[in-house]
Amino acid sequence: MARTLAASSPDLTRRELLSAASALSVLTLSQWPGRAWAAGADAEAFLALSRRLVGQEDLSAEIAARMLEAFAATGRMDGIAALADGTGDSDLADEIVATWYTGISPDPDALEVLTYTDALLWQALDYTKPMAFCGGGMGYWADPPAA
Repeated sequence: MARTLAASSPDLTRRELLSAASALSVLTLSQWPGRAWAAGADAEAFLALSRRLVGQEDLSAEIAARMLEAFAATGRMDGIAALADGTGDSDLADEIVATWYTGISPDPDALEVLTYTDALLWQALDYTKPMAFCGGGMGYWADPPAA
């Protein structure tokens, strides 16, 4: 008489099943550290990455949080995690820098400006100011700028 699979398999307790499931989830995280970083990424980690990429220390934490949300909406958290590890895509690094300079969301579906007056573009173009941004008191433009 042939033995069935159910008759020959050992009994699996609920505790053993939960232990195996827990071990499997730990193994999954240990094989992909970038995904573990991406799942736990916060604005401070993205701000540190941005400071390194842009080369400036005085970046806004509030703007960094909004940028991180926009990049997460486009599904690029794994790429950001790879950049944080130093193995990422230079095109994504360039896009992060461009986002800081323009202030425009990287999400093409979100027609959103993350920042306007605090975009790094205005620091690079020190001879001008954001439109509709007052440069001084009445008639300030009549005097030459300080050298």
